[in-house]
Amino acid sequence: MISAQARSSPPNPSALVGCVTGPESPPHDTETGDPALWRRRIRHDIRHELGTIIMLASAVAVSDDIGPASRERVEALLGETRWLDHLLRQLDAEEEGQVPVGPERVRVDRLVGEIAAGLRLSSARRIGFTGGPAWAHIDPLALWRAVRNVLDNAHRIARERVEVLVGVESGWTVVQVDDDGPGFGAGTSGLASLGLGIVNDLVSEYGGMIEMRRCELGGARVRILLPAADRP
Repeated sequence: MISAQARSSPPNPSALVGCVTGPESPPHDTETGDPALWRRRIRHDIRHELGTIIMLASAVAVSDDIGPASRERVEALLGETRWLDHLLRQLDAEEEGQVPVGPERVRVDRLVGEIAAGLRLSSARRIGFTGGPAWAHIDPLALWRAVRNVLDNAHRIARERVEVLVGVESGWTVVQVDDDGPGFGAGTSGLASLGLGIVNDLVSEYGGMIEMRRCELGGARVRILLPAADRP
């Protein structure tokens, strides 16, 4: 059996010294001495596996032997794996020094609705969503990460219910997430703080901000505010 360390840890160059000697020795594997190269190769392998999952799930989604409920779940799985693939490609681009793709006009209510629908299919809690047409200039992957962090926090702490609302208020496109949990200062505060720190960094880069308070459900309300973009 291969240990978890062997699967996930970068090779230790000192452990390989003296393993192969002599004039017929193969050239030194540069991966063992280059952590950046090791990380790129691991990400390449992860993307390959994600591609395989996408192909298999796509084949199931169009098959005739599953019902509509199962097809909806498979399509949600496809959406999640594609976002992960985008995230890995962004990591590669940044490490190679490529110029990041600029913000684009994003239909925020549709993107957030897709995330909420996927969570609803995998959760025993009630995940409500209400959204009207709303746009913002932002990297779609950054928005996906921000909303996922807020929703994951709310879902983790909620007792039975999470409500998501997207709309436009006074020039701001607002993503509001309410839960019926114990509110701020309770539960997995370390994870919540990390997630909200990520959210703040992501949205502030595009002129946005986050607000936190209690809500009518009794738990926390987190609002992502982004400068609203005009309707295309």
